[in-house]
Amino acid sequence: MPSNLASRVFVAAVGIPAALVVVYIGGWALAAALAVLCVAGTREAYRLAQAGGVRPLVWVGYVGAAAAPFCIFLTSPGGLAYDPIIVWLGGSVWLMLVMLTASRARSVNDRPLASAAVTVFAVLYAGFLPALVILIRHPNHPLPSWAATWLVFLPLIVVWSCDTLAMLGGSTIGGPKLMPLLSPNKTWAGAISGTIGAMIAAPMYGVFLLRPNGVSISVWQLLLLGLVLSIFGQAGDAAESLFKREAGAKDSGSFFGGHGGVMDRFDSLYWAIPMAVILLSAYGVT
Repeated sequence: MPSNLASRVFVAAVGIPAALVVVYIGGWALAAALAVLCVAGTREAYRLAQAGGVRPLVWVGYVGAAAAPFCIFLTSPGGLAYDPIIVWLGGSVWLMLVMLTASRARSVNDRPLASAAVTVFAVLYAGFLPALVILIRHPNHPLPSWAATWLVFLPLIVVWSCDTLAMLGGSTIGGPKLMPLLSPNKTWAGAISGTIGAMIAAPMYGVFLLRPNGVSISVWQLLLLGLVLSIFGQAGDAAESLFKREAGAKDSGSFFGGHGGVMDRFDSLYWAIPMAVILLSAYGVT
């Protein structure tokens, strides 16, 4: 077996069961696991920025990325439900710390404003967005552990189905390019195939995994969720392609071995998870 394929199989064989266990446990364990991924994703964003000539304030950024999932768990109504003012005040102090660090560690020629901006953006993008999955695992209306676990995996399965069908449809059908300058391999046929795949996967997931565990979402609601997550997921994939193209990088990192970096694997989910939170909240599930 080729080493790259063996690495992919190993990561999947270990990572999927580990993710199930951590999500099932939830709480501090989930926040800690997310903190690792948030810091790793932020680190990859900083490396892309450095390749583009901007020097982010890495350590103060790592602090913000690591804190994001814990802050969400502490203040969410389904988590520990502390007063959100704690996070707003803490975030204000952190933002001032970013600017203070920039003023001390960057001269005018080192583009301090760009350094501070990239530092904050990476934390919000690669730290805060994926940490929102805690709002699905710990909704306002408490769910049994397995029900909440399968709900967390709903956007993951929908996005995975979209990506898989998009790749299959694009390679099989071909046709006009979707974004020829940004991502030459993506086609309209692939994008439409991915959307259809997501809209099939979401209702099937609801029927076979959510309903048996007491999570009631109608087929029409799941179809809409599949449509929205496919659109935003593919937009997230295109956004990361833009970052990597600017930096001249093929992959964002190697956190998952043969699977690439955290941003490579989560690019679609960075956009899909917030939309899943919004829709599930509108459906009265979270």
